[in-house]
Amino acid sequence: MKGYLWQDAATEEHPKKLLHWEAVAIDAVGNVIEFWGFKRNQGRVWALLYLRDVAITAAEIEKELALSKGGVSMLTRDLERWGVVLRVRTPGDSSWRYRAETDLLKMARRVIEEREFSFIARIRADLEEARKLAEADGTTTKAQVQRLKRMETLAEATEKALRLFLKTSRLDVGGMFDVFRS
Repeated sequence: MKGYLWQDAATEEHPKKLLHWEAVAIDAVGNVIEFWGFKRNQGRVWALLYLRDVAITAAEIEKELALSKGGVSMLTRDLERWGVVLRVRTPGDSSWRYRAETDLLKMARRVIEEREFSFIARIRADLEEARKLAEADGTTTKAQVQRLKRMETLAEATEKALRLFLKTSRLDVGGMFDVFRS
């Protein structure tokens, strides 16, 4: 099946009760993910799967994180869409299980491609529109138009830095700092 993985039954383990260190780490990841504008429980689900390094069922996720069945269904669907969780099936087992994507750079790239680029494109379009409106307005000073241009340049530099990161896994923010030096 395209987009899904099969798990070798020999590597299957049963989840255990969260250990204290797991709970602390899982909540920490949830807090970071929430800070970045995602759902806290998305981070918690991914962290559980990442730390356990074994595919587990939705029911097991519900039990381990004290989440509802509907909540886990929505969370895993979102996480699959972002490419940070994979749905897997053990041959001979009808239950779907979930496994965390463990390549952190791959995850960051995908999120940046899907989320940040559309956000930056929207910001750039809004700033361009604001500059054009300001230029057409007879009361706007040259200094104000110049500031809008600098804001556009910052958005462009941010977009370039993200594109470079996606190509090389290196983040160059030099262009962004040039805007501040002007």
